[in-house]
Amino acid sequence: MGDDTGRVLDWVERRADEMAALLAELVAVDTENPPGRGLGECAEVLRGAMERLGFTAEVLDLPVADHLDDRPRLVRGEIGSGPELIYLHGHFDVVPVQDRAQFTAQRRDGRIIGRGTADMKGGIVSMLYGAAAAADLGLLGAGRVVVHLVCDEETGSVAGGGHLRAAELIDPSARAMVTGEPSGGNVWAAARGAISLRVDVRGREAHVGQADRGVNAFSHMTHIARALEPYAQELAARHTAFAMDPADGPGSMVVIGGLSGGGSNFNVVPGHAWFTVDSRFNPEEDLDKELARLQGLIEAAAVEVGADVSVRVTQLQPAASTDPTGPAATALTCSIAAVDGAAPRFEMCAGILEIRWYSQLGIPAFAYGAGRLDVSHGPDEYVDEAALRRCAAAYALFAGEMLG
Repeated sequence: MGDDTGRVLDWVERRADEMAALLAELVAVDTENPPGRGLGECAEVLRGAMERLGFTAEVLDLPVADHLDDRPRLVRGEIGSGPELIYLHGHFDVVPVQDRAQFTAQRRDGRIIGRGTADMKGGIVSMLYGAAAAADLGLLGAGRVVVHLVCDEETGSVAGGGHLRAAELIDPSARAMVTGEPSGGNVWAAARGAISLRVDVRGREAHVGQADRGVNAFSHMTHIARALEPYAQELAARHTAFAMDPADGPGSMVVIGGLSGGGSNFNVVPGHAWFTVDSRFNPEEDLDKELARLQGLIEAAAVEVGADVSVRVTQLQPAASTDPTGPAATALTCSIAAVDGAAPRFEMCAGILEIRWYSQLGIPAFAYGAGRLDVSHGPDEYVDEAALRRCAAAYALFAGEMLG
């Protein structure tokens, strides 16, 4: 791998300005999700970039999704040829900005600053240039790299990764999958599962002067929410056996009331109230069992106060894990070490990852990217340019190891 490492690094370094320019172009496209806008525009920018780099690329228009303003798009590109393949996977939607200025990328002090630079438009740039380097330098042998770029990872990925799985666009015979999520240079070989709920409580409106004639949905809602707090504390105390970043809590996480609302005015007994429950469960947990427990706790609390309540499951996604000692993990370790001079740490991501769509099919799946999770989604989101290029080189070498 030594000779290839030098060639790949030289190839990538000579394209540093190209990579920065593409990232700035992607940042400038507002793909905030929610509400899920600008998806078609960004998909076309990505298709054009792929074609310039030698990919065969297409944009797939997917069925309209109620949770997205724009029609969802899937960008699919391929480079190389032959029966063996690996997947590179990413998402081009971003969380809402704190300031509109974040859609103008700033390049200074070795960093590119702006929304999506870390999570994960920067990762997309690294993946595209890594695959292009591998093809241009003849590392792919009789194999190919297929790139999937989806549009709704930040809101559950049902219209993106979920469509890939449902439409059988993921080949189970693939040798590996990598997504350029912001793992900070380490490798996420596992991720938590997710359960998300919306709890609606119905009461009866009444004028404040005749409040005794109403049924206060807000009061019932808070009773139900409080009944879930011991459950959240119990789950946080149940620790995973998977290695994690020492700064991350090892217990499963439950957030009650991340979103909430209700009522019509300050002087009216609220006739409707609602709140969300969002959970990230360690791989050791049984999601079906925990969903039943959550629903049971909500129903029992509702009975205590005579509340009229309904529960809607908005997300139910399994955990994912890949053997960190298997052949694909070893190849990824060697590729990263060749570039960085040290082997990466394999960890479990504190959240959910789209590796799940691939690992469910038996494909070894990993997240490895230049961005940092602790700056993602924040007002000062950035990615280190040198890290972008190192990751691109590692992707190229990994493709060569798996396919060459």
